[in-house]
Amino acid sequence: MSFRPMLQRRAVAPIAATLLAGGIVAYPRHTAYAESPSDARKPIYDDYPDELAPVPTKKPAATIPYSPPSEAPSSTETSSPTDLLTAQIRRARLFLYAHSLAAENSFNDFLSRVLRVENAFTNTVASLAPSPESGERILPGGVYVIVSAMAGSIVSRNRGIILRTATPLAFGTVAAWSLLPVTMRNISDLAWEYEKRVPVVADNHLKAHNYIQHVYTTGVAHSKMGRVMLEDKIGEAREYLEEWVRKGR
Repeated sequence: MSFRPMLQRRAVAPIAATLLAGGIVAYPRHTAYAESPSDARKPIYDDYPDELAPVPTKKPAATIPYSPPSEAPSSTETSSPTDLLTAQIRRARLFLYAHSLAAENSFNDFLSRVLRVENAFTNTVASLAPSPESGERILPGGVYVIVSAMAGSIVSRNRGIILRTATPLAFGTVAAWSLLPVTMRNISDLAWEYEKRVPVVADNHLKAHNYIQHVYTTGVAHSKMGRVMLEDKIGEAREYLEEWVRKGR
């Protein structure tokens, strides 16, 4: 019988017993987890109890520098071709609407001005007509004034250009003031209203009116004086003639 296998068995037995005892000692009594809850974690080298453990101080939050918000991408970058076409059509419609509205307003303003001018003209012409209470009629009086102006042009047809122009105006003016006094007064008042807008013309008109009135007043006074003198001369001549007749008898 060989002694070599017996020696090998005796050498293996102590080694197996040693490994078994080490495994029993090193076997963990609690299950170890890869990640445990945060409240169950404890520092390895900290022997302090929970009450005496130092409280970690909170660090102040780091201030983040203000940065302006980045501009949002424009609609043209994210819009589809259909949206772009819709926006362009909308701009075109608004453009056409604004210009058509402006043209319509301009046309309405033009018509309003024309109507105001027409109403002002008709009201002005109606204000020149004499009132029914005056008994003055424009139709026959106007015909007579035109005939008088034509008569003045016939009278001065062989005279100079100035006289041929002034004579019909003088004849027509005199006939108008004689036949249509109310209408001519209304026309003169309207002309004076327009002349007052130009001070130079108004001043010249007043000077001419005052001069003509002075000449007329002076002429009337001289005519009265001449009439009185003529009546005196006629009376003296009558007395002389009567006395001469008495003496001849």
